[in-house]
Amino acid sequence: MKENRIKIQSLVQLYELLPENERLITDILRQIIRETLPQEYKEKISYNVPFYQGNKAICIIWPSAIHGGGIKEGVLLGFWYGNKLNDVDNYLKHGTNIQVFYKIYKTVEEIDQAAIVKLLKEAIRVDQLSAKTKRGNLNQQKMI
Repeated sequence: MKENRIKIQSLVQLYELLPENERLITDILRQIIRETLPQEYKEKISYNVPFYQGNKAICIIWPSAIHGGGIKEGVLLGFWYGNKLNDVDNYLKHGTNIQVFYKIYKTVEEIDQAAIVKLLKEAIRVDQLSAKTKRGNLNQQKMI
């Protein structure tokens, strides 16, 4: 069921709209992400789906039942700056978006927690590095 006009405000509301399989996959992915990301990183509903942010966007979980994700079935786990991640195992697909790299899960059994944790840690490293670079550039500008 694709929802076009609804503005999802909460995880409870999101879960009510999802088929059971997508709800389970989404819930497991959320647990992995929340256990891995630092506490100061935020989870919110954005684009009507779970969205995670540190200094910049980190990742998004997009069930196919929610309009706008561009997938017909399953649940997409997208890394916002996937193009900057060192994905040595080639776990993520690159698709047509040059920035967001992703993996689509159609069953709970496809979820590889170790691979996801490894990519999340890499995303945290990239996020923290970009924050340091930004702070360094701001400090240089102040000195000029």
